[in-house]
Parts: sequence; structure tokens; C-alpha cells
Amino acid sequence: MIDPSAKLSVSRQAIVLGISRGSVYYKPRPVSDTDLKLMHRIDKLHMEFPFAGSRMLQGLLVQEGFKVGRLHVATLMKRMGIEALYRRPNTSKPTAGHKIYPYLLRKLSITRPNQVWAMDITYIPMARGFIYLAAVLDWFTRRVLAWRVSITLEADFCIEAVEEALARHGTPEILNTDQGSQFTSIDFIKVLAAREIKISMDGRGAWRDNVFVERLWRTIKYEEVYLRAYASVSEARAGIGRYLGFHNSRRPHSSLDGKTPDQAYFNQPMPEAAAA
Repeated sequence: MIDPSAKLSVSRQAIVLGISRGSVYYKPRPVSDTDLKLMHRIDKLHMEFPFAGSRMLQGLLVQEGFKVGRLHVATLMKRMGIEALYRRPNTSKPTAGHKIYPYLLRKLSITRPNQVWAMDITYIPMARGFIYLAAVLDWFTRRVLAWRVSITLEADFCIEAVEEALARHGTPEILNTDQGSQFTSIDFIKVLAAREIKISMDGRGAWRDNVFVERLWRTIKYEEVYLRAYASVSEARAGIGRYLGFHNSRRPHSSLDGKTPDQAYFNQPMPEAAAA
């Protein structure tokens, strides 16, 4: 997919293809077919039971005939970038040198586009492997402002996505993320600090703190990803791109009084009903 001998630089080719520059040089470790099958099933169970930790997921998998131990389930969950979503004391330690910011949205009235953006990462299964999807969402209108796919969980593709959103749509007052190392990384924080964007972070494992992004992931997976078996990263990217275009421009949202995210974000009027 990337041609090192082409006149276009490798960095530029990555941008054109919509993949992280860091992914170009990453040599993936092979994942067994058994683990891929487990990961795909864990992803679906996590969507259905987001409160389930490794112990419960291991029990659910055993009920379905999988032979897997709890520690292996926990290892796969870590590789997928998922954890049980529920409120608990924040006893985890951030990556060395990384600062955790307070959650700023509690009791905040969010009334307009570009007041608050949210960002998150999710695991995307393919026929023979997996990728990660990062998206920037406008909280008030549910519009996806930018997104990237990557084969690694490095911070690069998150930085590229947020930089694109800022270049295309201006600067929000607040950006909310979880406490993942991608979002607490020095390079990611620098992008926001340079524009004086307030940084908000979810409580550890608290799904309600970023509920609209969690709903977006569920919608994408049940209406697009789980209906496909992407054969390649480029095929996955094309399919996700088509769906997100539909999500923004054509999919009506009950929370927006039937408007699409595009109509709400750009303050467009609802189309008039055709005469009978």
C-alpha cells in the first residue's frame, strides 16, 4: 500500500491513505487465529455488556465453548484497548510523566456546536486481523469532525485526527477524552495547550463521562462493522468512511429532533415534507 520508491514521500502517502504515519514503520506481531476469534467475540460481548471485566467475560466465553483463562482474556482486552466501564475509585497510576486532568463536563450546560468536543479510540475487527479507530465528535451535535485508523495504539493517529478537526472546524472550548496514554501523552497535550483548549478527562472506567462517543461506537459496529468482514485496512477505512459520511449527512437523530448531525452542526433547516 505504501511505496517507498514513489516520488511522494512516505509521510505524504500515509496522509493520503488516511493512516497513521507511525503505522507505516510498524511490524505487527502475528496474532493466532484462535486469539483473533476470541478478540472478535470479546468485542461483541463488550458492546453488549460494557460493565463486564475479565472475570465475567471469561465466564461468558466458557459458556459459549471457548477454552480460555482469565489472565489471557485480560491480556487480550489490554491489546484491544478496552476495559470494563463502571464508576470506581481512581487508583490507577498514569504513565510516567503524564498528567491526568479533571472531568469538566459534570453539570455543564452544553448548548452549541464547538463548545465541547470528545475523542476516543475503539477496536475494529476485520476478517483476518484488526485495526483501531479514533474519532473526534462534537458533543452537542454528535457530528464526527475527523477520524483516523491505525494498526497500533500509538498517539500519532490521535494527534493527526485532532489536528485535522482543528484545521477544518476551528477551536472548541473543551476537549474531553478518557485517561488513555494516547491522550495524556506530552505530544497530544501540546496540540491542545497551544490553542488554549481546556482539557477534560473521564473518571477511570466511567462510561457515562463520555457517553456519546460510546453510543457512536455501538452504532458504527452494529450498523457497519459487524455486517462486514473487511479484507484489508484500506477496505476497512473505505467502509468506515462511507458509514461516517452517512452518519453525518443522512442519519437522523432523535436527540436532535430528527435532524442529521450536519444539519445541527451547520445550523441548517429541516427539509420540508413533500406534499401528498
